[in-house]
Amino acid sequence: MEHTLDALKQKLYDRECKLTPQRKVIMEIFTQNPEKHLSAEDVYGMVKKTHPEIGFATIYRTLDLFAELGILQRIDFGDGRGRYEFGESDVHHHHHLICLKCGTVAEFDDDLLDGLESVIEKRNGFEVVDHQLKFYGYCNKCR
Repeated sequence: MEHTLDALKQKLYDRECKLTPQRKVIMEIFTQNPEKHLSAEDVYGMVKKTHPEIGFATIYRTLDLFAELGILQRIDFGDGRGRYEFGESDVHHHHHLICLKCGTVAEFDDDLLDGLESVIEKRNGFEVVDHQLKFYGYCNKCR
């Protein structure tokens, strides 16, 4: 966690921002739940249990700032809520399996599209810098 906080502190410092107690609490939510894809509502629900003074607007602004800084990546799973996870915007990411019934999001780490990217680049002269792949269906629990 300390490595992540150090990176956050440096990125905030570079933008002439501070690591406020509220920002630290929000970052701790992500370091304690690294496998989850959290929405602003999810974060708010977790934060208000121990820090009820932190408002939803603060959480929303902080998540946007962290995404802008590249600490978090914002992902749209088509459910009307942005979700956030750790990630750098200039690195290929894992893919996601999204349950249409319960909304669970699981990660799929095999990147089978690298070969396709090479073909696209050669045939079209188009430099691919990233891609996202989302599979929608039903998890084992909901099937």
